Amino acid sequence: MSRFTDSASTSYSLSILATEEASRVGQREADIDHLFLALTVSEQTAGQVLRSLGITIDDAREAVAAQHAEQLAGLGIRMDPPGPGRIVFHETEGYEWGDRAVKILQSANSSGKRGDAAAVLRDLVVEPSGMIESILQRLGTLSEAVLAELDRVELLSGRTRGRQRADALSGTAAAFVPAPIDDVWRLLSDASRLPDWDPTIGSVEDGAAATSAGQSWAARTHSTRRDGTPITVKPHVINQRVEVVKVDEPRFIEWRATYPDAARANARRTSIALEPAAGGTQLHIEYAWVRTSTSLVRRLLGLVLRPLQRFLIWIQLGQLRAGISRAFR
Repeated sequence: MSRFTDSASTSYSLSILATEEASRVGQREADIDHLFLALTVSEQTAGQVLRSLGITIDDAREAVAAQHAEQLAGLGIRMDPPGPGRIVFHETEGYEWGDRAVKILQSANSSGKRGDAAAVLRDLVVEPSGMIESILQRLGTLSEAVLAELDRVELLSGRTRGRQRADALSGTAAAFVPAPIDDVWRLLSDASRLPDWDPTIGSVEDGAAATSAGQSWAARTHSTRRDGTPITVKPHVINQRVEVVKVDEPRFIEWRATYPDAARANARRTSIALEPAAGGTQLHIEYAWVRTSTSLVRRLLGLVLRPLQRFLIWIQLGQLRAGISRAFR
């Protein structure tokens, strides 16, 4: 990836993860502690380093809560903080970055830095308030240890880069899920649970676990948002058909979705490879729009719309990645 692509992808991913963590505790402003929590489940080198040091999302959440309680006690305020709830970011609005988090993200993109998660983590662990250093101490490590491990990993393996396809109608992304591979497999291979992580699917009729290629089910496109407000859906794309293209338990699953009432609409192909990783499961996601029409007019139109298509593919990959991760947080 280019430096710009690294930066944009990282900012988008961390924004979703951090605001999800803020929403979990009833806050609308994502601060540096939420940014730290986001990094613990990042698929990039930064997340891998934190997890190699034994820092899991659950332990990090406990350390953050304990740090906040201590700060309040230092001000003479003794109260039980509200218990964490579920993530509601995708159902609500009004979220924004706090000033301290904005400064960290800006710094990670300045002075020739790459703007990836490793750059964010490097600046975060030395932020001037000392909050993150205190959280790290609660987790049994120090900023110096994090920086040293980052140096070691990047020296040995170099930065991991996402693979890019030449076709504007496809894209790839990596993801980390804080759950064992068998649990992640049960989510991704069950047709009835597609609505839990695929934002385009609202329901699946009589969905069941995928056991062989060729299985298929009738599905319906999302027609309401999580907050209950309606989504305008064109009549010819309300009905979908989801099919298992390939399955290799628990390592690989490929889904194909088509629109029976729209013969010329592109099909969607989502393939996901799973691999055990420290603290959870690493995913490699490939997403593509598969052309069902080869007419010259549509091909020429595709060339004109290529920049928009690339952007939409990127957004949809981000939504898939966030949906899968959110199911386990």
